[in-house]
Amino acid sequence: MGQGTSRPDKIIQDLPEDERYFGFENFGNTCYCNSVLQALYFCTPFRQRVLQYASQLSSRSDPKESILTCLAELFAQINAQRKKTGYLSPRKFVGKVKAENELFSGYMHQDAHEFLNYLLNDVSESLARETKAATANGKSHHAPPISSSFHVRTPSLQALHQMQQQQQQGNINGTGTNSGPISTWVDEIFQGKLVNETRCLRCDSVTSRQESFYDLSLEIGTNCSVTACLRQFSSNETLDGADKFSCDECGCKQEAQKRMRVASLPPVLCLHLKRFKYVESAGQMQKLTHRVVFPFHLKLTNTTDTCPDADAEYSLTAVVVHMGAHVNHGHYVALVKSAGKWVCFDDEVVHGITEAQVQSTFGHTQQPVVRADGAGNGHVDHAYILFYQKRSPGGERGSNDCGDAEVVEAKVV
Repeated sequence: MGQGTSRPDKIIQDLPEDERYFGFENFGNTCYCNSVLQALYFCTPFRQRVLQYASQLSSRSDPKESILTCLAELFAQINAQRKKTGYLSPRKFVGKVKAENELFSGYMHQDAHEFLNYLLNDVSESLARETKAATANGKSHHAPPISSSFHVRTPSLQALHQMQQQQQQGNINGTGTNSGPISTWVDEIFQGKLVNETRCLRCDSVTSRQESFYDLSLEIGTNCSVTACLRQFSSNETLDGADKFSCDECGCKQEAQKRMRVASLPPVLCLHLKRFKYVESAGQMQKLTHRVVFPFHLKLTNTTDTCPDADAEYSLTAVVVHMGAHVNHGHYVALVKSAGKWVCFDDEVVHGITEAQVQSTFGHTQQPVVRADGAGNGHVDHAYILFYQKRSPGGERGSNDCGDAEVVEAKVV
């Protein structure tokens, strides 16, 4: 991370002895996968559920291999290590992902957000299929509560363009979720609800449409903040001219205003900063290297009046960082919070970092950011995906919280 070795070593030494900090081997281009896996492993409720699932695999007569089973085996392998640090080879998991989705089968640079989207949906769909099959066979198939006694240590270019187009259609920002009626523990952890409200400027009637999300994709601007991005996310948009709204009450197209608000907050809130944008004049995707300031503690106020836990506060627990100036090549690392300390996972290399160095991934800094060998460049290393975990109401800040940093509210005006 562009610093001496004594400080990172001290940070690692001060981390809990009963926690495991293991890097992952890179198979040529799998840093996108490694960084997302590390962020998810240090997402406490997700890790607990995956390890609980892993403990149940041995009791099954012939469990069908899936991305979920491979993920469970990998997490269990980390959890069972005797050493505090080291690295493992996620070959089986990566192989299964490549076999299931040809998008990830080649050796081109991949997108970490696209992979996160795919992984969460695939795991949720696997759980839903298992629940449906168990119900059809007359068997109970409920996941144990998170407080289970199971021992868990605390803790292509084209595709990107298509994703951007899909998000723009209907003004939907965020990762879609599995649309089936069966709710899974992936939904319990990551799924929130959005309400798209459209108000006719003639009759003043309001049409609402609700949908689910696993993350919120935020447009970014020059020298902005996550607070400003969330404000923009829920700002009013006027529909006029060719974009007029077809009002059922008026029976014709009318000028209208629409906005998106959060109707339900998930325990873990993922924010995707849209740094890759299709530029029509260039005919290609380009990376936006804007400086985006993100808070260590976050409170959203762009919520509906009926949103449960509208006053909930979130603490930053992980950051997936994209290193490089271009879309089609670069590198990903994960920064995670554990026991009050920040740790960088750079494929096989694991080392401690400071809070100031996490902040350097806002962008446009002179300090090398996250590579242990000093190869980072503050001008091209940027936070890409932010993982926030909800704090218990009125509870004290736990090991995944970020010290005494100020809570920043995302206010809507």
